[in-house]
Amino acid sequence: MPSLLERLPRGARVLLVRLRSLGDCVLTTPAIHLLKRHRPDLEIGVMVESRFAGVFDDNPDLSAVLHPSKRAALAFRPHLTLNLHGGPTSAVLTMASLARWRAGFGHYKTGWAHNVRIPRAQEIMGEERKVHTAEHVASAMFFLGVPPAQIPRARLFAPPPETKEPCLVLHPFASAPDKTWPAERFVNAARAVAAGREVVVLAGPGDEAGPLRGFTVLAGAPLREVKRVLQRAALFIGNDSGPAHMAAAFGVPSVVLFGSSDPIVWAPWQTRARVIVAPEGLAAVPEERVINAAQDLEAEA
Repeated sequence: MPSLLERLPRGARVLLVRLRSLGDCVLTTPAIHLLKRHRPDLEIGVMVESRFAGVFDDNPDLSAVLHPSKRAALAFRPHLTLNLHGGPTSAVLTMASLARWRAGFGHYKTGWAHNVRIPRAQEIMGEERKVHTAEHVASAMFFLGVPPAQIPRARLFAPPPETKEPCLVLHPFASAPDKTWPAERFVNAARAVAAGREVVVLAGPGDEAGPLRGFTVLAGAPLREVKRVLQRAALFIGNDSGPAHMAAAFGVPSVVLFGSSDPIVWAPWQTRARVIVAPEGLAAVPEERVINAAQDLEAEA
């Protein structure tokens, strides 16, 4: 029996519903590239919340980046809608697209929105192990008909930076206290490995820079500007968070600290990295451990 992708007409439209968050959006781009590489004729759109839309800006694999609404889903006129989010809002948007085929993973509680159920990634890949998020998303493409292949690095695009001077990028913030290494230790680690380079701190609108104010602080900047900085980064040090996945997409050597989250699922994808795991809490990680990891990465380069 032909795969679903083989049944799509030439030039068909495919809508991916991936509403949030930053890391998930970044790690969706390898799967999008696999799909486009297999079927260059497809018109691929992604539906994403405005605050994360910058992840997909300028991506040549995409024909459209859509704000989440039932009207936009219907107006795109997809032949296939692939729900990669799984919540009730994405299910409603999937149904609103009126696509002939509406696909989603079988474990989603919103299975009523789908007429194509995607099995577990382990079943698709033939390996009973915990999978990385990039593998999980790519497995959906393999199930739909993309030939199994090595999953590439995430793909982000931005205008060239104003300067090509290499910098050290820090992201000392995270979504929860148990995922956050103390800011003072970021300062000391950066001073130990900066080697005369500019140190740029990525901060959200509500993040308090505190002791990091002695460095260049990029606070609340649009993702387009964050991408421009990461293009010239020689090294990234940060907590497990969305910016760590953005750095990996640009191939930046990275030291990433993991508290409660699982590095098998969320480690930097397809870049040289050192992962530091402290399930008992990141406060237990000494500065020397991060400094040594960063120096090891630079020695390899």
